[in-house]
Amino acid sequence: MTHRHQIRVYYEDTDLAGVVYYANYLKFIERARSEWVRELGIDQRRLKAEAGVVFAVRRVEADYLAPARFDDLLTVSTVPESATPARLALRQDVRRGDAVLFSARVTLVALSASGRPARLPAELRRHLGAGPE
Repeated sequence: MTHRHQIRVYYEDTDLAGVVYYANYLKFIERARSEWVRELGIDQRRLKAEAGVVFAVRRVEADYLAPARFDDLLTVSTVPESATPARLALRQDVRRGDAVLFSARVTLVALSASGRPARLPAELRRHLGAGPE
């Protein structure tokens, strides 16, 4: 189950040398995760309003392998690696063509309105095989 999302590098994403600023890769993979969840049929606004549940990044392990530059067309791939009823680990790679420029392992958790751990949404757990509703 690999999701792909394309992103164009704009001038605002780069430093003075025209290279993507390192923190912007985190923005790129965040956008791709949001699109992945949307394509799974999960409305994050409704989830928050009705169940008081939001997703939070618990951990990011990132490797910067090669620079992306102004006007590059990048593809962010998102692949679930493991899941429990309350935690989800994803591999996210940013590529230009076949070259991997950035690779991250991201651990997400679900939080209640009070900031306490919550179960991942049933719809997401069903897609991932991470337990019953």
